[in-house]
Amino acid sequence: MEEDRFQQQMRAFDQWKVDTTKTIRRLQEWLDKQQLGSSEITLRLYDTVETLRVDRLIIAFVAEFSRGKTELINSIFFADYKRRLLPSDAGRTTMCPTELFYDDQEEAAYIRLLPIETRLEDISIADLKRDTSRWTTFSLDIDSPDQMAEAMQQVVKVKHVSVAAAKSLGLYVEEQGGASGKGGQKPAAPDTVEIPQWRHAMISFPHPLLKQGLAILDTPGLNALGSEPELTLNMLPNAHAILFVLAADTGVTRSDLDMWQNHIRSCRGDSSIGLVAALNKIDTLWDEIKNQGQIDATIESQRKETARMLGIEPESVFPVSAQKGLLAKIRQDSELLTRSRLPLLERYLSDNVVPAKQAIVSNSVIEKAGAIIEDACDTLAVRIQGVQKQLDELRGLDNTNADVLQHLVRKTREKQAAFNKKTEHFQSSRRILAQQSKIIMDALSLAAFDKMIAASRKDMEGSWSTGGLKKSMQMFFDNMRDTMQVVSRQADQTYVVVQTIYAKFQEDGASLGTTPKMFSVKKYTDEFYKLYEEAEKFRNSPVTTMTEQSFVVKKFFISLGSHARVIVSKANQDVDNWLKEIMQPLIKQVNESKQQLEQQLETLNKINDSKDGLQTKLKEIEGNHVALEAQLKELKNIDKALRIPVAVV
Repeated sequence: MEEDRFQQQMRAFDQWKVDTTKTIRRLQEWLDKQQLGSSEITLRLYDTVETLRVDRLIIAFVAEFSRGKTELINSIFFADYKRRLLPSDAGRTTMCPTELFYDDQEEAAYIRLLPIETRLEDISIADLKRDTSRWTTFSLDIDSPDQMAEAMQQVVKVKHVSVAAAKSLGLYVEEQGGASGKGGQKPAAPDTVEIPQWRHAMISFPHPLLKQGLAILDTPGLNALGSEPELTLNMLPNAHAILFVLAADTGVTRSDLDMWQNHIRSCRGDSSIGLVAALNKIDTLWDEIKNQGQIDATIESQRKETARMLGIEPESVFPVSAQKGLLAKIRQDSELLTRSRLPLLERYLSDNVVPAKQAIVSNSVIEKAGAIIEDACDTLAVRIQGVQKQLDELRGLDNTNADVLQHLVRKTREKQAAFNKKTEHFQSSRRILAQQSKIIMDALSLAAFDKMIAASRKDMEGSWSTGGLKKSMQMFFDNMRDTMQVVSRQADQTYVVVQTIYAKFQEDGASLGTTPKMFSVKKYTDEFYKLYEEAEKFRNSPVTTMTEQSFVVKKFFISLGSHARVIVSKANQDVDNWLKEIMQPLIKQVNESKQQLEQQLETLNKINDSKDGLQTKLKEIEGNHVALEAQLKELKNIDKALRIPVAVV
């Protein structure tokens, strides 16, 4: 069945990560052996390996209530349990966002649930994830599907609270209290309302797909997306694919379209990559009065109309029956499985979503480890070039030519003197570079950011009008834009200083084999711009409009502030790494040149003192040359192994 194909793709991807991890460790061993490593390089390679270990392919399932979303998750990924693992019976819909993954840092499987009352606190879900004491934890017995299914029922739990309590949690909108009564009068507000018991759920268990890096985000309906801006500002944008589930019997409803336009399509901007629609419940169209051709025509008509309303290609809309697909897998009924059309959706996920994620991870690894290999190749090239020059000079000598030998000694000492002067200039330039670096890091300090966000929040909380709210938001993003402009300007000035330093060491025409790398803040400013767009949509959404203003401000700043802080922290780290790395190739090659001059002078002195020194040294240097060529060949083999693509299933 096509389920096996998806598992094979995930298994191949997982094996690629294992092989790539081994290659990176092989690179680390090579660097240590050749004395080309450093604490910073070791940390960079460790971070790369750790990224591979925790990397996940995230597929988000989004739908309004009663679209069969959770049933679709069960049928695609967990049919091997021969039952519904996640609760998807009629009337038992997911009430809180749920993440399914494998936590290899915990010995036992678990379900962690965040109490709904945490919505009253000024703490983001991302921050709360780091404090397990705030969550209610239930163990999962992986050998008992019944126990697991029972524990999973927690995600549908609800509770009844007063209207005042629901309002304080941002979970009651008075305008949505019901239809008008007699005479057009609005009915009285209820004494109590039903709300979810949990705010967020995290489920970890060792399912093969989850162990291989799959993670699933199951989101409830439109109200949950509107009341938890972290979902649309952070979680959904981080998903590699978003599967939007609709019902074939209802088509695209107004609330479906609102969810799609305001919370899903916006995650991808102008791109439709990774956006898929599943037109579920096509079995409701299996009319026994119609023949199969007529049924297929009806389904195709629904598919095209759905694509038109969502503004995507019909090829991105997959009519399916999750319920019949799950039943077919449980009963091993291949005919029913084919009729459910579930394999077509599974093929899309395996042939498009998985390879796209693989390409992202592969490019990231090559970018990080590849830069280290490139620097090492440059260093080896300098070594080989220096050894070759020595060989060329010594092969033109004989032991009786004392005048020529003394000339080479004198010439080498002159090179040393000139090199030492360059080194003095190098040290003074590094002090200027340190001053430039401090300006950049001060601008991106988290302390400065926290001060800015606190001031912006104070202004926003004092602005009860829509105009005042928008002005405070705009001011926050203007401040971030100004900060990034300062960073960009200082980064450009720093790059000019570094270019001057590099050029100083190439005045004599000697190539260092490398050039300094520029740093751009564009990707961070783009992220802030996208965040601003999402914030605007959140502020203007119907749910926000009908929610108490004080709660909107609090939720907005918890989510926006947390997400913006992540961007600043990432920029801070990337700039810091750039400032540390930008001079490393030159520092290494300066040290290499210094050592080569010292060795060359030592060699010439030994030849001068010993009658048989020339031939002995020639053999020694020739051996060094052969060894260096072998080292370079091994390094290129490591680089080649790093670039081996994932095996296509």
